[in-house]
Amino acid sequence: MSLRLATFNVENLMNRFDFSGYRNQLNEDRTLALFDIQSEAEYRILEQARTIAQSDDTRQLTALAIAATRADIICMQEVDNIEALKAFEYGYLFKMVGQGYRQKYTTAGNDTRGIDVALMMRNETAQGQPIEFVRMTSHAYVTFDEFGLFTPELAALGHQASERIFRRDCLEIDLRIGGAPLTLYLVHFKSMGPPRNGLDGREATMPLRIAEAQAVRRIIEERFGKDIAGKGGASDKRWAICGDMNDYRQRVKIQGDSIDGYRFEVVDEAQSSINVLTAGGFCENVVERRPEMDRWSFYHTRGPEERHLCQLDYILLSKGLAAKNATAVPDIIRNGQPWRTIFPAGQEVERFPRAGWDRPKASDHCPVAITLNMA
Repeated sequence: MSLRLATFNVENLMNRFDFSGYRNQLNEDRTLALFDIQSEAEYRILEQARTIAQSDDTRQLTALAIAATRADIICMQEVDNIEALKAFEYGYLFKMVGQGYRQKYTTAGNDTRGIDVALMMRNETAQGQPIEFVRMTSHAYVTFDEFGLFTPELAALGHQASERIFRRDCLEIDLRIGGAPLTLYLVHFKSMGPPRNGLDGREATMPLRIAEAQAVRRIIEERFGKDIAGKGGASDKRWAICGDMNDYRQRVKIQGDSIDGYRFEVVDEAQSSINVLTAGGFCENVVERRPEMDRWSFYHTRGPEERHLCQLDYILLSKGLAAKNATAVPDIIRNGQPWRTIFPAGQEVERFPRAGWDRPKASDHCPVAITLNMA
């Protein structure tokens, strides 16, 4: 009895317009910045037209990427709300996979833009085993103080002990796959953002992601029990943490150019919030079963001087579930990447039709999918 599980940051699956760019240039789309717009009313009309014109190709590519995962269950990030998800599934994904993802779940988290984690799943696996929803629990309300996770580093960044830990949520969803229990934890950790306070974006936001990872681990341990030598515990149960964790343990630095050739170098990071979750064999980052150069799900660039490939998207399996699937290696679907993404030699893929140099694209992230034995 197998299950195909995937995670994908679909990048701003919205059903509303964002007009904040009129007053905040950081939010203004680069297309509109080319024009002399005289009023907010004019800006709103043009932003609506731009968004609608751009969205159709984008969502066709997003749907192609999801279809390519062949997933029975897909964990998603950056979903506006359930209505946006329904409209996307019916208008785009349905045309590719038919009556597939009939069950959809999400709830409002803490993100100020309103982008939430979500789940879509089939009624049964490809092998015909029923997929049953049992319950859904949000942990968006948990505070630093409540979990004892407030640190001097967080205080130095201007945070308060009474603040909520998760920038979005840790959405706990209990399922049964052919009668076998499975719990999924859907997450989307704090993004890195630009440099600030003399630190690069990753360093400046690391204390938040570490707190989020600590909170996820505590939620799982409170649910299933801490590991005790000889007695087992949470790590022996059937669960997976899925989502965009906005952090990496390694990255592939890119140097050179298309004329003289690119050079790639694997760099290990001294610190990562992922280590909080994998410490002590609590769970396994199964993407690390792939070769070091071939683990990336995201291409980062701020110009030729700062480019790298890295893994931001994770399926972390509990120690027990990982051991039961010791030979399973996840797939990373990169066909929806824009043409500007630099691929190491031998990893090139055929792009989906109409993918652009920078946009349209399926997403700035790549889906990650794995087939699990659930017997």
